[in-house]
Amino acid sequence: MLGKLLGENYLRRRLLKKTDSPVMKMFYENPFPARNSLISELDIVSLDFETTGLNREKDRIISIGRVQISQLGIELGSSSHELIKTNTQLSENSVVIHQITDDQSATGSDVENVLPQLLDNLSGKVLLAHNAKVEVGFINALCQRLYGTNFVIPVIDTQILAKRSFERQHLAYRNNELRLFNLRKLFNMPVYKAHNALMDAVATAELFLALFYKISPRSNGRLSEFLS
Repeated sequence: MLGKLLGENYLRRRLLKKTDSPVMKMFYENPFPARNSLISELDIVSLDFETTGLNREKDRIISIGRVQISQLGIELGSSSHELIKTNTQLSENSVVIHQITDDQSATGSDVENVLPQLLDNLSGKVLLAHNAKVEVGFINALCQRLYGTNFVIPVIDTQILAKRSFERQHLAYRNNELRLFNLRKLFNMPVYKAHNALMDAVATAELFLALFYKISPRSNGRLSEFLS
């Protein structure tokens, strides 16, 4: 809420002054794009977490996928997919959904080692996700626990963009129609394997570009029009 009222850069400067964490100092040193910036000129990081559940205090991230959008193009060479150690036994339900076993999780990286690299990649950019409160919430909880400070970044949420699009057209919709792969069907996009963090990050990036051109056919949309 404060970010909408005061702007992410205002909050960034405040947090930069207050934090003692070298990781967060590096993250907050780079200004975020101005709200009147053209989307076509921005670097946007599409991010997806697979988790053991939605409770950011007790559940764990089990994989992270990300890919960057630059000048309205998806840079597949920037993509990454990392398994994260959970240090707890994964439930049968989690294994069925994510196809990540305990043995695979054990080969992953500690989230404490992955987070600084992720924050470095996000510094000065815009975060894109589908139902972004999951990714933002988990990162914020980690930043509070590890670095004693909050996580702030400009966010574009494709779920919210789609909802706005339906409402502008006065179209009725059901909640399940706002799911990532159901929305992709509306744009006749290819079907990808669900619940793989990298594939979901790429799928979200593609959906965002489809929504962007629908909302801004002349490709002159500005960041303020797309922020969550």
